[in-house]
Amino acid sequence: MVTGPHPLNRPVWNALKGPQAQYAITRGPALRFEPAIGQFAAIPDTAPESLAALGQLVQDFGEAILFEPADLPPVPGADLTLQAQAVQMIAERQIAPSKPPFEILPLGEADAAEMLALAALTKPGPFFARTHELGRFIGFREGGVLIAMAGERMRAGPFTEVSGVCTLPEHRGKGLAGHLMRHVAGVIQDRGETPFLHAFASNTGAIGLYESLGFLLRAELTVSVLAPA
Repeated sequence: MVTGPHPLNRPVWNALKGPQAQYAITRGPALRFEPAIGQFAAIPDTAPESLAALGQLVQDFGEAILFEPADLPPVPGADLTLQAQAVQMIAERQIAPSKPPFEILPLGEADAAEMLALAALTKPGPFFARTHELGRFIGFREGGVLIAMAGERMRAGPFTEVSGVCTLPEHRGKGLAGHLMRHVAGVIQDRGETPFLHAFASNTGAIGLYESLGFLLRAELTVSVLAPA
């Protein structure tokens, strides 16, 4: 049971101040993931000193993405290149397993280059050279080729994010993403944690898939992307 402010109201902040603090870079009160891990950043509030520290992080380490409960005010030293609404969904009920058409394979350091190449091609969201270190990743192979993957990203309190879900274009329409997401979410639930995920509010197709798997809307957040001015 969650008491006090919900950890997912500020998922990046609570990840970097909690279970994933080892990946945090700080400038005053502002935090972000190491660039090779991810672009996500956070501040505790929108006080002038927090916004200035965030701008310094952007100046020092490049583009940053924030998930916040409200629109982000102007940030000194940074340009707002995107601001959009996102939905945050969680799966509180047990997700039923499925019978996939391929063997589910664990992915790790030896697969890092292929994972990065698949993400670069399919663009499931920010994925970098060391993103796979954030949690457990799995995938499908056909003929030795990695054709689909999914895994874990942010961890905030008892919540773990399902992310990095992508499939080679020629293998889409086979339900591979759904099979992998069910497995990832089920493992998270077996650990006593709750799976969550994010999607742009405009991406109704993805939201429909997530709902069919058992994810429900928890909140709407604002996604802000900042670049050095």
